[in-house]
Amino acid sequence: MSEEISPVGDAETEELAPDRYIDRELSWLAFNQRVLELAEDPTVPLLERANFLAIFASNLDEFFMVRVAGLKRRIITGLAVPTNVGRAPTDVLADINRTAYELQLRHARCFSDHVRPALAEAGIRIVDWNELDDADREILTEYYEQHIYPVLMPLAVDPAHPFPYISGRALNLSIRVRNPRTDKVEFARLKVPQMIPRYVRVDRREDPDNVRFIPLEELIANQLDGLFPGMEVMDDHVFRVTRNEDMEIEEDETENLIQVLEKELLRRRFGPPIRLEISDDMDPATLDLLVREFDIDEEQVYTLPSPLDLSGLFALTGIQRPDLKFKPHIPVTHPQFRTSSPSEKPDTLGAIARREVLVHHPYESFATSVQAFVEQAATDPDVLAIKQTLYRTSGDSPIVAALIKAAEAGKQVLALVEVKARFDEEANITWARKLEQAGVHVVYGLVGLKTHCKLVQVIRDEGGRLAHYCHIGTGNYNPKTSRIYEDFGLFTSSPEIGRDVTKLFNVLSGYAIETDYDRLLVAPLQLRSGLLERIEREAENARAGRPSGIKLKANSMVDEAIIDALYRASQAGVPIEVWVRGICSIRAGVPGLSENIQVRSVLGRYLEHSRIYAFENDGDREVFIGSADLMHRNLDRRIEVLVKLSDREHLARIDRFFEFAFSDDVSSWRMLPDGTWLRRIVSEEGEPLPDLQDLVMLDRTEARARRAR
Repeated sequence: MSEEISPVGDAETEELAPDRYIDRELSWLAFNQRVLELAEDPTVPLLERANFLAIFASNLDEFFMVRVAGLKRRIITGLAVPTNVGRAPTDVLADINRTAYELQLRHARCFSDHVRPALAEAGIRIVDWNELDDADREILTEYYEQHIYPVLMPLAVDPAHPFPYISGRALNLSIRVRNPRTDKVEFARLKVPQMIPRYVRVDRREDPDNVRFIPLEELIANQLDGLFPGMEVMDDHVFRVTRNEDMEIEEDETENLIQVLEKELLRRRFGPPIRLEISDDMDPATLDLLVREFDIDEEQVYTLPSPLDLSGLFALTGIQRPDLKFKPHIPVTHPQFRTSSPSEKPDTLGAIARREVLVHHPYESFATSVQAFVEQAATDPDVLAIKQTLYRTSGDSPIVAALIKAAEAGKQVLALVEVKARFDEEANITWARKLEQAGVHVVYGLVGLKTHCKLVQVIRDEGGRLAHYCHIGTGNYNPKTSRIYEDFGLFTSSPEIGRDVTKLFNVLSGYAIETDYDRLLVAPLQLRSGLLERIEREAENARAGRPSGIKLKANSMVDEAIIDALYRASQAGVPIEVWVRGICSIRAGVPGLSENIQVRSVLGRYLEHSRIYAFENDGDREVFIGSADLMHRNLDRRIEVLVKLSDREHLARIDRFFEFAFSDDVSSWRMLPDGTWLRRIVSEEGEPLPDLQDLVMLDRTEARARRAR
């Protein structure tokens, strides 16, 4: 994915280079390659390497289900337009298939040549049937007959039995059997049950230091004679299909959004195939049958060594081997929410009334901050109303339980549930109905826009005066993901922010059109212009010799207008630091274009998820945190919120965070001028560089110790 880019001259006299963007789809694949590099890294704990292999596979599935599926659909319908780099979509699709296939082969080699042997050496063996002795096979056969055989459903394919529907992402066995009476060869398909553990324990004794597993499909494949009595099983092969699971919802103000979504969720199950993965031992006749029945192009067939679908390796994370995992980190309670006794519940409202609180998950606890805040509001007799947005949450959400409790106590409760959150639609519909049944006022956002902002507002009667307590975050209200997603959240009782959030909730639940906010930047009407104005202001300051600088942290950066503004700011002399986890279409360090732009990426045990936008502003710094990435959808088609930080200590924390990320003494990936990424994990002296996330953990622990003293 290495590319050369043309140098450019003075922005005042020349247009920016036409090849100034990196293709967004290939940039995403480069991100997933960085995930794979963690799995390939022998310094990463072994079970964590297996976990990164699973993450890579799961990521790639979603990429095909959404991005590749959408691109192919637009090509077929004739609606495809040139990509963000001006290339024909058919050429980009060909590049995607070639690059993704190369990465999947590399992914398979990492497992077979490195992770699997290392696991075996550590006492965790993934075995084949032919490695087992008779006693092992007897144990597994008994397990098969009791737990697997009754739920199997072999489906014949012949003139009386058409080719069955194959669900997306499920493992399947293609089986050829011969009838000895007629000598006729028949084909059957067998779905590997998804509700049974993918890796079956061979040993019945509990010994985490010496454990063996057999892949479920391998166990089933060696029991096929019993499924086809009287027939000769000739061969079997594993295959897997990925389908288009993106949802296109044509919203109409006269339609019920929930009903439209439920219809679309049903349609999603039958989306067209966009990738076929087959085991590398599949015979040509079976392959021809599958390609014909799926009507799939040759370049979308991925021939891979077994086992397919390494996302099943997620199951290994449950093995109790702490020596093969990251050292556990227990989130600390933020100092302002700390109590004198562990059993004492924090007075979050009192702490927020005294001073704004900036929490950083998962280094600081979600349970003793966000969750405690909502739960206290639900039971406080002086709280009159709670308003909250819900984009994604957990299946047993204490946040939702608190909102229900508040409504049952007679408080006014408003929940904006974004039922269009991709792949969480069904769960969110279920939660929305439970909330409505409890008396919560549930709204579903605005027609044509997703509500992606992260907001809680609590209205409290304090001696006849209504006080506003707000939380504005960068991440979802999900206690489970809060332990693995890195996010910031601001708690505040600021009257300014309270008025801003009140206005915004009126927009979300009513018919208001509001653009006048004091400390918020809100998409889609204000955020894009607000960011562009601030970038241009930094450029003007640099040209005038005044202090300037831009620091951005986002999950993805694609928006061309923002990128071009950053290029022009770089040409004006503004030092720019871009910290991005995933897609990044900007180029760093190109002479005449972006020599003042540095781009870093950090991946590790936690998912870097926070969004930060910081501007030097001639010494009067402006720093925002919030929900918005630098993508068209975030800036133009979603309700997003950034909130301005004002506390000096909070600004210093953000500065320190960026210092870690851009230090030459900290491990990270750096973007090179040709758009490729270089991982730097050792110093010039050959010493291992510290991990940023470990440094932040240590920093939080040391800060807590300093406060305790």
